[in-house]
Amino acid sequence: MNKFFTTVLLFLTFIIPSIEGKTTRTPGYLILGGELGNSSASSIEDIHTIFPKLQEMGLNTVLMPVYWELVEPLEGQFDFSLLDEAIATAEANNLKLVLLWFGAWKNSMSCYAPSWVKTDVKRFPRAVTENGKPLEILSAFSENVLNADLKAFNALLGYIKENDKNKTISMIQIENEIGMLESARDHSNLANKVYSKGVPESLARKIRVRPGTEWKDLAEEQDYADEMFMAWYYSQYVEQLAKSAREYLPSTPLYVNAALDSRGRRPGQYPSAGPIARLGNIWKAGAPSVDFISPDLYDPPFAPWFQQYDFAENPLFIPEIRRSANSGTHAFYAIGEHNAIGFSPFSIENASKEEVSRLKQAYSLLKKLEPYCNDKYASYGMLFDGDNAKESKVVEADGLKTTSSHFFTLPWDSRATDGSIWPDGGGMVIRLGKDEYLIAGTGIVVKWESPEDNTKEKKLGEDGFMLSDDDSSENKWNGKERIGILSCDEIDINPDGSFKVIRRLNGDETHQGRHVRIGVDDYKILHVKLYRY
Repeated sequence: MNKFFTTVLLFLTFIIPSIEGKTTRTPGYLILGGELGNSSASSIEDIHTIFPKLQEMGLNTVLMPVYWELVEPLEGQFDFSLLDEAIATAEANNLKLVLLWFGAWKNSMSCYAPSWVKTDVKRFPRAVTENGKPLEILSAFSENVLNADLKAFNALLGYIKENDKNKTISMIQIENEIGMLESARDHSNLANKVYSKGVPESLARKIRVRPGTEWKDLAEEQDYADEMFMAWYYSQYVEQLAKSAREYLPSTPLYVNAALDSRGRRPGQYPSAGPIARLGNIWKAGAPSVDFISPDLYDPPFAPWFQQYDFAENPLFIPEIRRSANSGTHAFYAIGEHNAIGFSPFSIENASKEEVSRLKQAYSLLKKLEPYCNDKYASYGMLFDGDNAKESKVVEADGLKTTSSHFFTLPWDSRATDGSIWPDGGGMVIRLGKDEYLIAGTGIVVKWESPEDNTKEKKLGEDGFMLSDDDSSENKWNGKERIGILSCDEIDINPDGSFKVIRRLNGDETHQGRHVRIGVDDYKILHVKLYRY
């Protein structure tokens, strides 16, 4: 295959098409969540201990695993006592639940399959590397594996339908970080038979190749072609579970999560063929009953990953992200910039005191901002982290040039210049109307100018006045108007969406009308009105 055709094919593969008649379900509220560690929902004692802590942290949703090995310890005998207790405890603590089905696969491996599945290799065959090494990964090409997984999943769905009377369960994740490790694809006999048939007609139409095209011809490098093969059949497997969920719970959103191809890893070096963004077209085509695909984020910078998963008919949801003192900052950015439907740091029950304090502040404000985080109000987010920390974000709209920067770009905090690591700064700008905005977040500075204004910014000392060695020349001003701050109030937002003024900010707090700002140690909401002169 020539290079041009390969490039065109891959381009088509990575573009996410609109699916006619597709209904994308969402939970209907902003998920301010946290995901439990892998083993923290495996005992009633843990559930009783952890859930009240999470409610105190300001969460409204807990993402918790449901384990196949505990649900069906003996074939055909189901035990939902843990889930029953989780629903009751969540309701007692005013929490919603997102269930994570740890079925056939969890982070590629089949470690949560019941012992009766693990020990019957003939009935439940494993994936095999190209060198013939068997893996603890159940083969996606085995009907026995699918039927057993589906039977347990159906039992779970039936239990939810009959027992979750208050709709405490708001979403379901099918499997967890599906993918191949060690090899880019399964080389078992079952898989090889399917592979030899080439691209099936149902996929060929989507990526515009002839049915029966050899898989190796889909990419210049074999492991990427193998990954596409596995992505199609993993998505087809998931579709069987998703279709069943649609019958039991027609309005419950369904999603699948991806371990990402970060750190320069190649297929086989991460859970390959999962719902990573560049395979999004295959996953959307193969599993149309799934509402969206979501990234698990552990490698910064995070902003580019957010962008990859924000596309048509795929609302951004962050089910897992590396927990840190900056988690709340990342939540503000995801919701402000990408209208994310939810955010969830991982292993939330193990958060440090600093992490708890910071996340609680952020979630408290985001909960109050929820009436303004929707399509009615234009918004954008900002995130200043890592190498991006000293850069600015400029947005031109409504006859204004809005510039946002990290708080430490101001000269007034000694931590900005004493070698301290800059904490992530970020937040959101929400347009309420002409020349009226909400600014929310932490560690940010926002200023407004006319796009035509050519005034050069003067260098300022820590006292706020110009430096004596600033020799920048002043061009003749040729703007039409300048932008001033009419008022800036730190506010709280009442349950009905109205504003309660905490204090008027002016003078030093707005640098005499030059900008508005929120320090790195605070989370705040500012209500700003502008005027023109």
